[in-house]
Amino acid sequence: MNAEIIAVGTELLLGQIVNTNAQFISKQLADLGINVYYHTVVGDNPGRLKAALETAETRSNLIIFTGGLGPTKDDLTKETIAAHLGKKLVFDEEALKSIEAYFVRTNRTMTENNRKQALILEGSHVLPNDNGMAPGMALSVKDRMYMLLPGPPSEMEPMMAHYGYDFLLSKLSDREQIVSRVLRFFGIGEAALETEIDDIIERQTNPTIAPLAADGEVTLRLTAKHASVSEAERLLDLAEAEIRSRVGEFLYGYDETSLLEEAMKLLKQQGLTIAAAESLTGGMFQQQITSVSGASQILKGGVVCYTNEVKANILHVKQETIDKEGVVSEACASELALNVADLMGSKIGVSFTGVAGPDEQEGKPVGTVYIGLHVEGQPTYVKKLLLGGNRDSVRRRAVKYGFYLLIKRLTETQAAE
Repeated sequence: MNAEIIAVGTELLLGQIVNTNAQFISKQLADLGINVYYHTVVGDNPGRLKAALETAETRSNLIIFTGGLGPTKDDLTKETIAAHLGKKLVFDEEALKSIEAYFVRTNRTMTENNRKQALILEGSHVLPNDNGMAPGMALSVKDRMYMLLPGPPSEMEPMMAHYGYDFLLSKLSDREQIVSRVLRFFGIGEAALETEIDDIIERQTNPTIAPLAADGEVTLRLTAKHASVSEAERLLDLAEAEIRSRVGEFLYGYDETSLLEEAMKLLKQQGLTIAAAESLTGGMFQQQITSVSGASQILKGGVVCYTNEVKANILHVKQETIDKEGVVSEACASELALNVADLMGSKIGVSFTGVAGPDEQEGKPVGTVYIGLHVEGQPTYVKKLLLGGNRDSVRRRAVKYGFYLLIKRLTETQAAE
């Protein structure tokens, strides 16, 4: 069964609200093993809705609508679909009684247009609305199924979860589960990663593998389909193992996690504190740490050492280092990381120095970055990077690399214990 979700509402097109309904329904359908190939949004216009419906019918055999079931004149989803299918609209007595009881209970006068909400497509299966007035409905016509759900998420989500899901389940003869897993990579570009696993992607069938690049990171979404969840998970495990054998050194997490979350998790698990000396990044690294609950147990503090005077007088970078090596150097990054840890009484010190642009500095091109990492009891490590992009991009990617290097070092330490 291939599904399409059509969200009806001009407010969605104007950006006044976010279409969270499609996301929720897609997750429900994935659990049922139903493929979702298209999300469509159309305004409160019967002509455009009819056109969207006709297009959907050429490519999907399950079409789910959200919105347009209310009492106002612009709520025309039922009317448009009824006319298209040649179906009458009839009153559902149970829904009408529920609406009338609501107005009695709230001591309000029920207007005639509220009765409209109790109309359903003739011959459809009613989906009760336990949190509002307009019922949902599902109707099969020839080899195609139509489902209409209300627009407000507070009504749509419980209706879909409690009634729509069970209805669709009853219509599936061979139920397949769709299980997805997202692998998150950093330190390797999308093109380089795809080159390493190109043959795996080429022969993919089940699971399928979909690469996606986003803000300096690369993700692979693995999706397996099987009647058994455990078997689908086994298929994912096999695919992941093969991918890890090629590019596992760049894998840092799964699904909806982030470099920040993984770094914070390791710091908490190992009972470590951190301090930062930030020249290039101007406090961005510490700002991200403090955005996480419980940061006060981890972040000791830090220094935004944007000038040479602060580097020398507060963080005690040797004048000889500044004069001979420069502040954009491995030596400076090393001293900053070690000295900020000592200054703050922290187990870990991280430093960022480099050239964000727009002009080169100390003869080094824009995008030159040095990240220092000092962990108590271990030699101080410095990573040199040559990053592309504009000033803001260089700074943001440097922060991400800081968390990535921290993850790698703490993971290695944890594995060695």
